Order: sequence, then structure tokens, then C-alpha cells
Amino acid sequence: MSRALNRRVFLASSAAVASGLALHGAVPASAASAGTPRVPDIDVREAARRDPSEATLAEAVVLMRRGKLTSATLTEAYLERIERYDTTYQAYAEVTGDAALAAARKADRGRGSGGVLRGIPLCIKDNYFTKGVPTRCNSLIFEDFVPDEDATAVARLKAAGGIVLGKGQMGPLATTRATLPNGTVTTVNAWTPEDPGVDPGGSSTGPACSVAGRLASSSIGTQTGGSIVLPSNQQNLTGLKPTMGRVSIHGVIPLSFTRDHAGPLARDAMDAALMLQVMAGPDAQDPRTLGLPAVPDLIRSATPVVSRGGAVRVRRATRIGVPADFLGAQKELRGALLDKLDAISGVTLVDVTYPADWATLTGTFNAARLAERTEPFRHWLRADPTKFGVSLLSWLQGLMLSGDEWITAQRAKNHLLREVLDGVMGRCDVLLQTGPVPFDILGLPEIAFPIGFDPSGVPVGAILGGQPYEEDRLLEVAAAYQAVTDWHTRRPADPVSPAPATARLKATPARPRLSAEEAAATSA
Repeated sequence: MSRALNRRVFLASSAAVASGLALHGAVPASAASAGTPRVPDIDVREAARRDPSEATLAEAVVLMRRGKLTSATLTEAYLERIERYDTTYQAYAEVTGDAALAAARKADRGRGSGGVLRGIPLCIKDNYFTKGVPTRCNSLIFEDFVPDEDATAVARLKAAGGIVLGKGQMGPLATTRATLPNGTVTTVNAWTPEDPGVDPGGSSTGPACSVAGRLASSSIGTQTGGSIVLPSNQQNLTGLKPTMGRVSIHGVIPLSFTRDHAGPLARDAMDAALMLQVMAGPDAQDPRTLGLPAVPDLIRSATPVVSRGGAVRVRRATRIGVPADFLGAQKELRGALLDKLDAISGVTLVDVTYPADWATLTGTFNAARLAERTEPFRHWLRADPTKFGVSLLSWLQGLMLSGDEWITAQRAKNHLLREVLDGVMGRCDVLLQTGPVPFDILGLPEIAFPIGFDPSGVPVGAILGGQPYEEDRLLEVAAAYQAVTDWHTRRPADPVSPAPATARLKATPARPRLSAEEAAATSA
């Protein structure tokens, strides 16, 4: 489908979502993924052959296909690491070990779902409904909630053979990094397990830590204000936030009707593509997914194009926009990123400039999201505001926004959309970003991928934004970059001294504590 038509559909869909409606009939209703996804027969690294927990999702599938690995062995490896290390990481809110092992053994016997993810253990963020498994959203509001159905995204992963290993810990109601209700930090950055003060990213902290710490093959999270791409950047992962509506959020506890996105946090571009290929497509239970362009072949897009001589080229000629302030932080690493990208055949770097009102459009008017988060939770705010814990302040701020302020913000959003599509991205196919907020406001796709480490050993990543429904183009660029670098293959060292089992999700003197003001300032 042409970019011009994609834009028209996206603009119509954005207007419909802002008004609480849905788009029907713009493109054929059968616009789902074409064909059955299949993992290409990739080379498997020696580290993955020695230790299955080191394997990428794709490597694990290939090893199983070759009879070199069983689902039970892989699942046991992850459960052993969870038992040994998760009292330190605190990546999981709930571990479903017995059910996961039973599903793994069933997969090894050739029973159950036989899709592309058959036998692959996954971590699910704890705001996705999981049938028969508690879904608490790290909130006292949902402390006793056990859904009687799976979220659409979870159902699709399971139908493709994926195994739910457990529920990933998260920020309270998806607002901040994971904490106890009183603000005490729980989940850590897998690269600095002994220092919980190091930022692990946004609210999808647990899913990110589970993959980075080798406690799951892959994971899914949600993003409203950076919570897929930021944890991925902070923990050396590849995270893909799709275009609004590309993945159903039916069965996901909401934070913002116009900004909630579901997507994978994975070890590399291929794994992210496999997960999204399964999750994406229309869902009658989420009208935001209807009438959209077909999901392209994301697995093909994530397969690097390499000549017989070993030269890597991007699958399609691609102009990468570089904002004037891109080298304002992490100059050395970002400069090296630009050099690597510029050396890939088919890539053209293009200087782009932001409009004069960029800071106002992406900053001041970003507060409109607070009213959206408050709306579905007004009952609990009236009944017992203490259930919101340390994050209460941002929910109260949402109550203070008037209707005319929200309408003004929607007008500003439409103006920003024109500035981005016709201005900033008028000269490029994809855009390097210094933060996720602009594309979160608009619902445009983003991919995060690792580009190195800072002097203290904490991962550093880049964020690439794309045109509407062009997740395939983002994967093409990320896959080409990962074909000429090895940052994405590096894993953190295990915790030096695992915490005692009694320490799980309990406040300890070593854990920092967010104040109400800090929670509000860092809220998604």
C-alpha cells in the first residue's frame, strides 16, 4: 500500500480515536498478516548452543526444529534462573512455573498449538489479562483481580504456541518504574542488579528485565509515554512500539485511550518482528485495529540483506533523518551510530530541523494525557484514593484539567501531526529521535535498539521513528545495523550475591524510594 494512502488512513484513524470512535471500511477488513509466519534457518551462535537461556527467540526455534533443544529444557533453564536470581531482579509479579512446564512438555509431544512460537517461554506485562492468572497491574485496585479471558495479544501469542512463563512486574498502573505502593523501588536494571538506583526504563521494567536477565525468551509490554523503547534502551534490548491500532489492546488495563500501544521487548530485530507478526492485525473487540493497512511481512524485513562477499545493505533505499540536536547527548556513541549507518549501502543520512514551536507542542500540551488516564478510574478516586499509592498525584492532576484545555491539546496534536508528517518527515523515511514523546502523542511507530554502553557499563540505545504503518521499514534499518554490530548479542553478568527468597517485593533499606513528586514528574 502506498505511503500516501497509509497517511490518509492514519489521519482518519487518529481523528476517529480522538473522538472515541473507530474507522471502518477504509481498507479491506481482511488486512491481517498474510501467510503463516516461519522463522528463517539462521545461524545459531555458540553461546546459544551451550546455554539455551542465551538464545534469542529465533535461535531457540531453530534449535528445536533441528532437534537440539526441547521446550521443557528451555523452560526449565529459565525457571532455574528465576528461582536463583529473581529475588534480586524482581522482574516477575507472578511466576506460573508448573503450568509453563506442563505446556512445554505438551509442546514437546507434538500436542497443543503448533505455531511459529511453539514451546517458547514468554513474560507478559502484568496489565495484560491472563485467563486464570492474577492481573494486578501493580495496583491495590486490582489486587484480587483474576481475569476469565486472555487479552487479544496474549491469546494470539498462545495460539502461536507461546508459553506464559509469568507476569512481568511493572510501574503502578503503568505510570512509573516498578515500585511498591509506598514508592520503594522493586525491579532493577538487569545490567546493574546491585544498584537499584540505576534507571531500568519506564513502566515495562519487569518484561525488559526478564529478557535482559535471561529469565524469558521474549516479552510484551505497553507504551503510553516511552515504556517499550526506554526500558529497551536502558537494558540492551530491541523494543518495537507499533503504529496506533496495529496491535489490539483489548484486555489491557488502560492508561490512555489515544496513546496506549502494545508491543514486544526482545533481544534483537528478528525476535521483535516474530512477536509483532503474531500480535498484529484486526480485532473486532478493539475498533482501533479495524480498517487499517495490511500487516507486512515483518520477518522478511528483519532478515538482513548480505551479499556473497559479506557486504550488508538495507533492504530498501532509506533516508534517515538526523535532527540538529541528536548529538547533544551521548555524542561519542551517537556519532559512531551515524558512522555505521552511513556506511550501510542504501542508507542516506539527511539533516532535519524541528519547527519553532516544537518544545511547546511536545511539552506543554503533553499534560493532556493526564485527563485521559483519570477518566476510567474516577470511581476509585472517589471511593478510595489511597489505592493509587505514590502515583496518586498525577491522577489528581488529571482531574484538574478542564474540557477546554483538553480540546486545545487535541488541536495542538493535530498541528503537531502536520508538522511531523509534512515537515520533519517530509524529507526522510525514518527519523532518529532524542526521546519518544512526540511519536507517543501521535501514535506513530518507533523501534529502540542498542548502540553501546556508557562509561559505567549501562546500555545506551537509539530510537528510530517511522511513517504510519511502516514498522517494516524500521525493522529493515535495525536489522541492517545489527548485522554490522554486536551490541545486541551482549548479556549482563549475573547478580553477584542473589537476595534471599524472603526479599521478593519487600522494602529493604538498600532500595531507594520515589516521592509523590518524583513519581508525578517521571510518570508516563
